[in-house]
Amino acid sequence: MELFYHELSDMSDPAFSTLRYETTHRKAYVTLDRPDRLNAINDEMPEEIRRAVELANDDPGVHVIILRGAGRSFCAGYDLKLFAERADRATGGKDRWSQSDPWDPIADYREMKRNTDNFFSLWRSLKPTICQVHGHAVAGGSDIALSCDIVIMAEDARIGYMPARVWGCPTTAMWVYRLGAEKAKRMLLTGDTIDGRTAAEWGLVLEAMKTDELEARVEELADRMAGVPINQLVMQKLMINQAYDNMGLQGTQVLATLLDGITRHSPEGTWFKEFAERRGFHEAVAWRDSGRWIPSGGEPIPGAAGEPS
Repeated sequence: MELFYHELSDMSDPAFSTLRYETTHRKAYVTLDRPDRLNAINDEMPEEIRRAVELANDDPGVHVIILRGAGRSFCAGYDLKLFAERADRATGGKDRWSQSDPWDPIADYREMKRNTDNFFSLWRSLKPTICQVHGHAVAGGSDIALSCDIVIMAEDARIGYMPARVWGCPTTAMWVYRLGAEKAKRMLLTGDTIDGRTAAEWGLVLEAMKTDELEARVEELADRMAGVPINQLVMQKLMINQAYDNMGLQGTQVLATLLDGITRHSPEGTWFKEFAERRGFHEAVAWRDSGRWIPSGGEPIPGAAGEPS
């Protein structure tokens, strides 16, 4: 009996500006849709992800949620170029992510925790979530992908959290819960990225597929889940998630979110921000990822007037 089956329908609320929401054959598709920015996270995207998850959970015709990205990549992380290059202190520190002096750590935590909870609606969703990763799932984009129940990557896609070197801590903390302590340290003490094949071998993601086979594999798995009654899906997922809660997942996320704010306001984080203001965000990232010395504050910004570049 195909009571819940229906043709592909666009359920997008006009208020959605960063993603598309569609349903068909017991599946909801949430497609990040800022391809010109490699689906980078802006202020609206986290809440829109949560609202899309709520739509799917409220729809009795949806059994499974598939999260994917439009264009060349799944998600390239936070869209930080504008913020990093702007001297917020000169504008009175009115920006949501301001590094104003004095810094308000609780205001920072409140905003970042809201984003973390929005991403984690994918994990807390009563219905299963599958993430389809091509191109990149890096920095904050890895937080989104790893919040899904299952991740399937293209073999040549890259995943990692480069801001672990300077200016970030992964607020969902899912690296350690998926990889264990040693491999999580391997990733977060270097800020390296790995390809889909390695991610699957390490157990960070379920499988890695050739790019032209990725969508078909996601559909195959989603269809298999879609044949299970919603009640059964919900109960199995609640039981498994509870085991992670028993391991302190929520408390770890509180710490990670607080530490994320501190990384942006540490002496090294402040130097990185000032470098981006002076030389541009992309050049600051290139310096960070090169392995060159990161000053701890009070040292010259390369390229400033009268200073060596």
